[in-house]
Amino acid sequence: MKLILKKSVENLGEAGEVIQVKPGFGRNYLIPQGLAYIATQANIQRLEQEQAQSEERSKRDFLEASRRASQLEAISPVIFHARAGDDGKLFGSVTSADIADRINESSVDFELNRREILLDDPIKMLGVWEISLNLHGEVRASIEVHVERE
Repeated sequence: MKLILKKSVENLGEAGEVIQVKPGFGRNYLIPQGLAYIATQANIQRLEQEQAQSEERSKRDFLEASRRASQLEAISPVIFHARAGDDGKLFGSVTSADIADRINESSVDFELNRREILLDDPIKMLGVWEISLNLHGEVRASIEVHVERE
């Protein structure tokens, strides 16, 4: 029995893959669990159309992320003024949400989500920091964040 997997199944295949299984396994497990559907000619054509649309969508997302990365690198550095002690330690911190808010206030034509900013711990010292941004699975950008004394 030929089936098309809706979801990835361990030791069987990935989502969207056409597989050959015994009829009982397909009828009694895969189809009732919603893991697969029968591979008729119409379903195979629909799968090919969905894959083509998915490739087009991912290509469009990649190009959009690349455009966003070039805009972000153009506005670098992002400058913060904060109160700090004599040793350079901040009274507070600069978080990824603060960085996202400052970038969104600038002249970019998109909304940057704080989850796209790869900052392990908040910035708690004066100085210049290189911050990475994950805009897409394959697109990363980096910006400079300057934290200066108020």
